[in-house]
Amino acid sequence: MGKQIELASELLGIGAVSLQPNEPFTWSSGLKAPIYCDNRLTLSFPVLRTKIAEAYSDNIRAHFSEADIIAGTATAGIPHAALVADRMELPMVYVRGKAKGHGKENLIEGSVSAGQKAVVVEDLISTGGSAIEAAKALEAEGVEVLGIIAIFSYGLAIGERKLEEAGLSLETLTDFDALIDASIKNGEIREKDRGVLLEWQKNPETWG
Repeated sequence: MGKQIELASELLGIGAVSLQPNEPFTWSSGLKAPIYCDNRLTLSFPVLRTKIAEAYSDNIRAHFSEADIIAGTATAGIPHAALVADRMELPMVYVRGKAKGHGKENLIEGSVSAGQKAVVVEDLISTGGSAIEAAKALEAEGVEVLGIIAIFSYGLAIGERKLEEAGLSLETLTDFDALIDASIKNGEIREKDRGVLLEWQKNPETWG
C-alpha cells in the first residue's frame, strides 16, 4: 500500500489527479464528480514517467509473466505501452478506437499473431469500455489477453462488473483508496471528506 500512496501523492502533485469534494467537476458525460484524472500529464515529467514505466513492468512480470506482446489502448495507453515494451524488450502494438477508414482499415496497428499472449496497457479505468474493446480486437486475431494494467482506477462497480463479465483481470499501480489516503496525508482534503468521495464511488450517476 505504501507504493500506491506514494504514486498517488505524486499524481496529485502534478495535477494528473485532482479531488474537489465540495466543488465537483463536470465530466464530458455531464455527470458531476469530485475527481478528475488526466494521466497524460505524467508524460511531461521524466522522473515520474520512468517510475510509472518501471511499476508497469514490475507488475506485468508479477501478474502477467507469460506476456509476449504489449498492447496499448488509443490514445492514452500508447506512450505508456511503448515505454514498457522498450523496457521489457517485447513487441508492442496499439488498438485503435475504431478501424481506419482507408488503406488496410487496420484496427490493430503493429504485428500480431494467433497464439501470442498480450497484456493491455491503459492509463485509466472508469467503466473499462476502451480496454475491453481493445481486448476483444486482439482476441479476434487469436491473441490471448492475459489481463489489463492501468495507472489508476476509479474503482467503480460498473467497471469491475464489465471486466468480470469479459473475463479480464485488472491490475493498477494505484487506486481510489490510496488517492484518498494520500490527499488526507498531504492536507489537501479532510478526513470528513472521505465519506463524500466514497459515496460518489458507490453511486456516481446519482451523486450530487
